[in-house]
This record gives sequence, structure tokens and C-alpha cells, in this order.
Amino acid sequence: MRTFVRVVESGSFSAVAYELRATQSAVSKQVAALEKELGVKLLVRTTRSLALTEEGECYFEQARRLVAEIAEAESSLIKAEGQLRGWIRVAAAVGFGRLKLMPLVKSFMSAHPDVKIDLRLHDGFINLVEEGIDVSVRIGDLPDSGLIARRIGTSQLMLLAHRDYLRSLPEGVGAPVNPEDLKVHDCIVYTGMSNSNLWTFTAGAGTSETKGATKSIRVEGHIQTNSSEVLLSAVATGMGIGYAPTWLFDVELASGEVVRLMPDWESPRSPIHLVSPPERKHSAKVRAFAEHIAAALT
Repeated sequence: MRTFVRVVESGSFSAVAYELRATQSAVSKQVAALEKELGVKLLVRTTRSLALTEEGECYFEQARRLVAEIAEAESSLIKAEGQLRGWIRVAAAVGFGRLKLMPLVKSFMSAHPDVKIDLRLHDGFINLVEEGIDVSVRIGDLPDSGLIARRIGTSQLMLLAHRDYLRSLPEGVGAPVNPEDLKVHDCIVYTGMSNSNLWTFTAGAGTSETKGATKSIRVEGHIQTNSSEVLLSAVATGMGIGYAPTWLFDVELASGEVVRLMPDWESPRSPIHLVSPPERKHSAKVRAFAEHIAAALT
């Protein structure tokens, strides 16, 4: 029943086989065995797609509810025993996962040696239900959805450049002081954000503008990327000015090789949330992992 529910949610036998560390044939046989036991056809399978039969649709809704209830019952037993075990599937953006999440994953696994982590890092959107994700870290405003969300922090953008880039500027061009100055600079555009090349700033007390006034500047450069890791590398090797979250450059800022630009102009802040599908909220190991992450980042 669990296998059938995950096949429908993910729309793929191969995806579920990967989750279960099994072969695609084994997953297909489990679903076929369930159909034989029930005496009805649940899925219509072609080489490219899966579709529920009328009986399958009715059974799926009830099966998903039952699977969630069984998971809750098992979670209660594990909690009473005091030992967490099994897989937790975690998703996050690449840079955040490597720099912020990995140390916390390590410490959580040290405290719970029977837990295994499947960490999936991707800078694009991940459908948590389809991918079977238990908990994800998401940066930015959340769309309305049925996901369970918990705010754990804030991410602030910052204008940054390596000292080598600033040293290489042609005569008469200095480090930007106001947003308009960015028009003559090589800016590294991160396409993972909406309005990726439209950078917005708010005037602080140290500017000549009215405090709180906002300016949006459309920037250009010789490189753009959808990867936070490439953005980090491009800035750190002096290829141009980046507009990135502060946590991405903690090490480089601490060393002094990368510096913050236009400190009198404030940049937007975005919330950081832990999100989970509703059916995962009763899992003891997911709750424990979420608490571990929240305690460290909040």
C-alpha cells in the first residue's frame, strides 16, 4: 500500500525504486500484487505515463490516509522506544545545503546513528510530494499550499565584490556608491530569482536620498547563472559584482578578500522556512530533525 501511494504521488516506478533502494521491477511487482489481492486494476501503465483507474482513484485517497495513520502509529512506538531510525529525505538549495545544512546533518546523525539522510540539493523548485521529500528548507515567500511551514530565519541580500575586481577597474571608475553606479559595472546575474537582473535597494541614513526610498536598477554583465555555487565562484575569482545572500559568502567576507559594497543601501530580506508535506508531520524522526535545524538556525 505504501509503495502504491508513492508511485501515484511521484508518477514514476523508477523514482519509487530509487527511494526504496529497490529495482523498478520489484516496485512494479508490489503494485501488481496489490491489484491481484484487491481484484481490481488500480493503474493504467504505458511506456511514458501512469494513470489511475476509477477504482484506483477511490482506493488511492483511502490508502494515503491509512498510510499516514500507520506512520503515526509507528512514530509513537519509536518515540516511546527513544531511538530514531530510517531514512529522512531532505531538500535545499545547493549553496545553503552545502554551507549551512551539511554541518547540521552531520551533528544530527552523530546524535542518531540509526538515521540515514538522503540530501537532495537543487537551486530550482522541487515538488515535495512527487519527490517524496520529508522536509525542505525554502528561502523566500511561500505560495499558498497545503505544506506545513515553520519560519526559522531570514536571508538578506548583499552587494559584494572581490578586491581583485575592484583593483582591476579602469581609471575613473570606482566602487559603486549609489545604485545608478552599477550601470557601468560587470554584474553577475543569478537567474534563480525572479527579476534576476533588476536589483532593488532601500536608502539608509548614510545616503543622500530620503531614508526608506527604494531604487531598482536593471544591471548587465558578461555572466549569468542559475547556480548559487557558480555565483559564489564568479564573485570569489573577481569576475564581477554579485547580489547574493550574506550566508553564501560568510568565509570570504571573514577573510576580507570579498567586501560588501554600498553598505548605506539596504537590500531585501527573505524568510527561511522549513516545509513538509502534511502526511510527514507525525513522523518522530522528521520532527526531531526539524527541531535540530530550527534550534541551530533560528
